[in-house]
Amino acid sequence: MQRRSIIVAKLAVFTSLVAVATMILSIYVPATRGYFNLGETMIYFTALVVGPGIAAFAGGVGSMLADLVLGYYYYAPATLLIKAAEGALVGYLVRKVPKKGGWQLAVASYALVAGYFMLILLIGITLFVGEIEVSILPVGESAQSFIFTVAPYSWIGLAALAVATPVYFVVKERGHEGWLILSLLLGGLLMVLGYFVYEQFFLGVAALVEIPVNLGQSIIGTAVAIPLYKAFRRLYRTA
Repeated sequence: MQRRSIIVAKLAVFTSLVAVATMILSIYVPATRGYFNLGETMIYFTALVVGPGIAAFAGGVGSMLADLVLGYYYYAPATLLIKAAEGALVGYLVRKVPKKGGWQLAVASYALVAGYFMLILLIGITLFVGEIEVSILPVGESAQSFIFTVAPYSWIGLAALAVATPVYFVVKERGHEGWLILSLLLGGLLMVLGYFVYEQFFLGVAALVEIPVNLGQSIIGTAVAIPLYKAFRRLYRTA
């Protein structure tokens, strides 16, 4: 009975963390009627701390609740499945650290980061040049729109900036920590693919436009979740 109560409490806490992280900053993407958010930070953190089961529930339900509260109800069914799968995959992978193959892990990590860089660069240059409108949509308030002028060559710097933190982790970390980075970025690719399929075949919107947005969510999630997880482990050990 006590174990069940602990599990229920964890589900409630981590689901709330995912929902709040998703809602705290939402940047509307007009072309896909979707939005940029920080939900991956807490989905990844949950997967690192408590594993795939709770991460799947918290990721799916917490993100879906945020969609409903923010008015993106047409994304809610897909979000439930995609974010649950993302949390489950990351939670599973981070517990399957290979005992050997350090250099293979390093190569795979570099290749994945390079893939993120090229996708952001190519799609940015193709779809996000000239005047770009960004709408920030706080909960309960009217959207505030800002217009930026983006030159094609600026995407080289933007893509490099986007992958800077994963590159730092890949260069600096070894073994277990390097596997964590690879696991989180692979979970992010699953999320990107899931939303691309849903937007392309079910919503009928310009699905390519949101790929850099979702890649950004995965990168920021990785950049925040791993240091947060390390701090949590240090705190837990000294408690």
